[in-house]
Amino acid sequence: MYILGMEEVFVLLHNIRSTHNVGSIFRTADALGVSKIYLSGYTPTPLDRFNKPRKDIAKVALGAEQSISWEYLDNPEKVIKNLKKEGFRVVGIEQDKKAVDYKKVKIKKPVLFVVGNEVDGIDKKTLSLCDQVVEIPMLGTKESLNVSVAFGVAMFRMLDV
Repeated sequence: MYILGMEEVFVLLHNIRSTHNVGSIFRTADALGVSKIYLSGYTPTPLDRFNKPRKDIAKVALGAEQSISWEYLDNPEKVIKNLKKEGFRVVGIEQDKKAVDYKKVKIKKPVLFVVGNEVDGIDKKTLSLCDQVVEIPMLGTKESLNVSVAFGVAMFRMLDV
């Protein structure tokens, strides 16, 4: 079941290392009605190498890993290019000199949101494929939020849920 219009919202998690972050993003994506999550690079998937459910992801996702369609890719470049051909806009959530404040962004669907590594963010090659880069301004002493927290904050605001 999708929230009206959210069937056109996809997410790409590239090189996320923490199973807890992956599970948390699945759970938030479910709350948002996201219809598909792509996992790429070394991002852990809900199934282990023996095709068994990963308990560490399932514990945090609380079943969202079963309700949202997902697919693993070695490299995100092909899916980004294919989705662009299908009319998807690609939006990276990342701190970057070209980034705009996430509160000022008007999202047009269909859209693919890209989220990157907890420490290094979205790699330059993947970031260069994004049509737009958005960031959450930081007012305190820390440079960034946890990736799953940033995902939730940005997505709820940008999708106007």
